[in-house]
Amino acid sequence: MFGSIKKPKIDTDLVKINELLTRGVEEIFIRKNLEEKLKSGKQLRVKLGIDPTGPKIHIGRAIVLRKLRAFQDLGHKIVLIVGDFTARIGDSSDKLDKRPMLSEKNIKENLENYKEQVGKVINLRNTEFHYNSRWLYKLGFAEISELAESFSVQQMSSRRNFKDRLEKGDEISLREFLYPLMQGYDSVAVKADVELGGFDQLFNIKAGRIIQKHYGQKEQDILATQMLEGTDGRKMSTSWGNVINITDDSSDMFGKVMSIRDELITKYFLLCTNVSEQEIENMKKNMEEGANPRDFKIRLAKEIVNIYHSQSEAQKAAENFENTFKKGGIPDDLKEVKITKGAFLVDVLLSQKLVESKSEFRRLVGEGAVTDMNSGQKISDPHFSISGTSVYKIGAKRFIKITVNE
Repeated sequence: MFGSIKKPKIDTDLVKINELLTRGVEEIFIRKNLEEKLKSGKQLRVKLGIDPTGPKIHIGRAIVLRKLRAFQDLGHKIVLIVGDFTARIGDSSDKLDKRPMLSEKNIKENLENYKEQVGKVINLRNTEFHYNSRWLYKLGFAEISELAESFSVQQMSSRRNFKDRLEKGDEISLREFLYPLMQGYDSVAVKADVELGGFDQLFNIKAGRIIQKHYGQKEQDILATQMLEGTDGRKMSTSWGNVINITDDSSDMFGKVMSIRDELITKYFLLCTNVSEQEIENMKKNMEEGANPRDFKIRLAKEIVNIYHSQSEAQKAAENFENTFKKGGIPDDLKEVKITKGAFLVDVLLSQKLVESKSEFRRLVGEGAVTDMNSGQKISDPHFSISGTSVYKIGAKRFIKITVNE
């Protein structure tokens, strides 16, 4: 005798469903459909696509991963698509200029520990995992032409970022117009019932409905999450360097959270932590009545570090922050490196991953945010070479001791 296949148990608790559909959500299309499906007890195939355009996932991108985990916790089948093909094409949804094509080498490097990072948020054992190169490489001109017939140039050029670029006379590649078709085809390939994405992805996700209809599939419902501002108040973006990466060490992560603007505290609690909405509302009220925002920001930093590291690491990072910034000291867990005299500071910082790029270092130098702690002098030359042992402070939170070999 063969045993019967055990059906997954789907949680239809109305309180949990309501939180799923409201917390951190910018838009749902079509809400009534999705709500009825969640209440029905049927297991849904919930899709999320992520392009590995960089090697690190920041907490802004983790918002939609956290929403995916919420579907998973209710018992639904989550389908994660890593866009190793679409990353080459480049999504211009949030870009003010043309995104360059990535090479296969770039993508391979970016993917090195991508799955491990995703696993910090979702349960990989219960995840259907795909790479979209598997089916997109097989598409020929005939099929792409059929898909392209479902969209007009007017539709594409009316997108906000494309419209702005056209008005400025900036170039738009035909390749960029093809991106929504490919993301939409992913929904066909995995037979998605629901697709998640950040609000900036709404056009691409809706394209999935059009392409599913073209292939005779039932059109997916859509849930778009709110977007998160970075440490400088602009949208969190790797290219702008204003990110808090989920792989940052605990002290760096803590310090970056402490640097966000006070008006973003409750939004960060809502989108990046598991603290209840009622408690967040109470915090907001307390701050409006005069409570010190710094106290709530410390709580926020602890919550975020705990999610991606541990409670003990969060406490250690808090104590280290208190020692470093309130008392004006240097962190106990100071990173140390030995070099040969004459090495460029930027090269050392890049090798130790204390800056993301040479352009970030130049920006920090221009802002007077790189300091030789031994002399107290600001570094003003982006080509500064190291002549002696010293401790350097980079930005508000990063420190390194550089020892010169004699």
